[in-house]
Amino acid sequence: MRDHQEACSIEWVVIPAPNLDLAKSFYAKVFRFEVSDYSKTFAVFKAGNISGGLDSQLIPSQAGTGFSITVKNMPEALKAIAKNGGKILKPKYSLGQKLGFCAQFEDPNGNAYELYSAT
Repeated sequence: MRDHQEACSIEWVVIPAPNLDLAKSFYAKVFRFEVSDYSKTFAVFKAGNISGGLDSQLIPSQAGTGFSITVKNMPEALKAIAKNGGKILKPKYSLGQKLGFCAQFEDPNGNAYELYSAT
């Protein structure tokens, strides 16, 4: 028998950030996350409809769970990533006609994530 409750939603994401100061600066400058200190080893952020943390006690990985950050201007976001200590792993590419575009980047701590843009 199927449960007829509403679908669950993701409310909280934690990003590994051994260099916590660098991570706070990167996500605030590049993506305009609202970042604030919680402790010496942890910062919290608000990003659009999701909140999360930057945890200096976690190990960065490119093989773990990923996510995509939606941006309005992909070229500007890619420039900001490179300017603020990140790396472009895969430049902007099309997902298909009228499906938008993606790119892959590495943050300054070595985590790999994606960007998404409608244009």
